Amino acid sequence: MSKSSGIHFEISERKILLRIFDLLSIGASLYLVNSVFHFDYFNVSTQHWAWIFVLALYISIFGTVLELYDLQKSSRLETVVSTIILTTSVTVLFYLLTPFYTPSLPENRLQIVYFYLAILFGLFVWRWAYITFISSPRFYKKVLIIGETSNIKSIVEAFKDADPNYIIVGFVNCEAEQKDTIKYKGIKEFMPSEIELVIENEGISEIVIASYNSENITSSIYSKLISLLESGFPIKEYTQVYEEMTYRVPVQFVGKDFYKYFPFSRNNKNKLYLTYRRLVDIALSLFGLVLGLIFLPLVLLGNLVGNRGALFYTQERIGKNGKPFKIYKYRSMVKNAETDGAVWATKNDSRVTPFGRFLRTSRLDEFPQFINILKGDMSLIGPRPERPVFVKELSQVIPFYETRHIVKPGLTGWAQVKARYGSSVDDSLLKLQYDLFYIKHRSFMLDVNIIIKTLSTVIFFRGQ
Repeated sequence: MSKSSGIHFEISERKILLRIFDLLSIGASLYLVNSVFHFDYFNVSTQHWAWIFVLALYISIFGTVLELYDLQKSSRLETVVSTIILTTSVTVLFYLLTPFYTPSLPENRLQIVYFYLAILFGLFVWRWAYITFISSPRFYKKVLIIGETSNIKSIVEAFKDADPNYIIVGFVNCEAEQKDTIKYKGIKEFMPSEIELVIENEGISEIVIASYNSENITSSIYSKLISLLESGFPIKEYTQVYEEMTYRVPVQFVGKDFYKYFPFSRNNKNKLYLTYRRLVDIALSLFGLVLGLIFLPLVLLGNLVGNRGALFYTQERIGKNGKPFKIYKYRSMVKNAETDGAVWATKNDSRVTPFGRFLRTSRLDEFPQFINILKGDMSLIGPRPERPVFVKELSQVIPFYETRHIVKPGLTGWAQVKARYGSSVDDSLLKLQYDLFYIKHRSFMLDVNIIIKTLSTVIFFRGQ
């Protein structure tokens, strides 16, 4: 196999590239404006390193919150343009409003326009270059799947939305007894004897083994894989790639070897981490309750006019170790919404009042849950607590569902910022995958990531 598989960038590498070159392009643009025009509000020099640091910090923070570094958005010019404008506007506004750490406001207000346009221009130029070159087909990661035909469709669909630069070229059926009745037309199927030829001709960068049972792999394919591995060719197991790309645990493919896939984070038992979590929970819940008091007049008026009933309602949910507790929320549905028993809440649910829909999209209905956090029933971050009737139903049809109860439930969580509102068994399976990923990997940095993404959810009114 002499033909090179080409250059490709991993997800983490692309995120680093975006952040580094955003700052470099903005710096170059400001330097250019400073050289060409009479612009002296912001000078790119070592003498003003504090100004540069604050600007870089603001770009990084607001860019993250406003999803400037979302790879799906960053791969298309039509979606990233609005994000660039919004990030630039918020960054410049905060930069101008913090003169203690930034240059004093200029007497000539045209300087502010130069500053704004320079940042905007720098981001536009680099992001256009990223989409044109880095996110182009020449840098796609081409992959060959080896597995059972019956699993291929779900695997291809899972990877399709995870990374726009990850291309599955084809698959090889690894089963010794191949059933002619099972065919998948979504991608091209290759014969086992063609593996080396496909790698060379198609520029394959990686082979992914997607067999639910490794005993299904034929001896001839196994020998080819050993030979490729010994030559240094990357071969990965499907669940490993799935987790790295989608940030969730594929419980539906785990099987009997579940203990291999759930080496849960040491932080689940780390006393220092758990103490830090509790202190943060108390501090932020107190802040949240104070903030809730500020919005309380609005909520009271809206409830009086739009809901016409009790302001609060309580509901039994399942907490850590399967222990039930009462959760507090602002009422967002009509009275007697479940006279016929528990029903899944759905998007555009007719039981939700107009004001209740505002409470949900703005996440204001969740503010009373800070009381649950203070009491210790919940944490700020964790899997969302579910109702007992749904836990019983879902645990019977979804493998490892009750595993999510080994940590405290949360006001927000990885599933809440990554998945849509859970209104079916399929939605609950998807959310469980994210919840288990969080339990498996939870850490200080992942907690910060969730808080930032939660801010994005609130800002863009994605609550339901």
